[in-house]
Amino acid sequence: MSDPPLGTREIGRTGLHVSRLGLGTATLGNLYEQVSDQEANAVLAAAIDQGVTYIDTAPYYGFGLSERRVGDALRDRRDIVVSTKVGRLLSPDGSSAGQAERHGFKSSMPFSPVYDYSYSGVLRSYEDSLQRLGLARIDILYVHDIGASTHGTDDAFHFDALTRGGGLRALEQLRASGTIRAFGVGVNETEACHRVMDHASLDVILLAGRYTLLEQGAVSSLLPRCEKAGTSVVIGGPYNSGILATGVKHGSSLHYDYRPPAANILERVEAIENLCDRFGVPLAAAALQFPLAHSAVVSVIPGLEHPRRIAETVSLCQVKITGDLWIALRAEGLIDEAAPVPGAVIVE
Repeated sequence: MSDPPLGTREIGRTGLHVSRLGLGTATLGNLYEQVSDQEANAVLAAAIDQGVTYIDTAPYYGFGLSERRVGDALRDRRDIVVSTKVGRLLSPDGSSAGQAERHGFKSSMPFSPVYDYSYSGVLRSYEDSLQRLGLARIDILYVHDIGASTHGTDDAFHFDALTRGGGLRALEQLRASGTIRAFGVGVNETEACHRVMDHASLDVILLAGRYTLLEQGAVSSLLPRCEKAGTSVVIGGPYNSGILATGVKHGSSLHYDYRPPAANILERVEAIENLCDRFGVPLAAAALQFPLAHSAVVSVIPGLEHPRRIAETVSLCQVKITGDLWIALRAEGLIDEAAPVPGAVIVE
């Protein structure tokens, strides 16, 4: 096993240290395309071999498929930090056989997700995940997709289950007993983070797509609050569903926030891509390295579906990026003035 890419950082004050490059495994749940068991195992083995010490999964990813694959790869490992999520239970569903796409996943696992953020739902989710993983421990639990962007008009009902219904209390008990080392929320909106932080002391937030090279809205309020509270931040979706990995010039289909991008997003990515080209920096390298400049951020966890992507991603993390690129991005209004950049570049 190599040294962790870019070193490690501690999750909150837990004593858990994670590699600054981790691995998200939604892709290993057959997100949008099928990945074989052999390919999934090769991805996980390559990540560990390259020094990745943090792997995130969820019951929702392939309706148990991702958790099963992660557990199979990690059963004899004690040096990898594992996180999964609560908030959805998996209900047996015989009508779901086959590889037809459901919720974006092409998984034949015969289950359907059912939301449950209550005390009993959280405890059952934890126990079910242990069984699917086939592991004796889970280090971090995230409350998955709580918030209005997921639940719409049902948001108040689910948030009440998490708070007055005891979901957070269950997580606090698991942490206090040492059963888990940390808990937090795993979401793609900042408002939900603030709301949960009003009710609980979170060790970590997995924030997907909301603090990236493309958008930095979290820098003005959420990240300062996390710093003050001692809550670490893991950045999921550092490529904003892929558009920051490929850029806009290659001619294939593009995704932003899991859907086709609007014109203003395309224009902004093109402007960032043009500056990266001018300075000879791969767009994907800038996208991976940018979030890690913030002191609250402990890891970025792209989803990678092929072993060769692991080595490529580690190389992207190690690309030397001139400070002139960050200065130019700021000058063009493409990076928020409050957002720190790699190398501690200071613009006078």
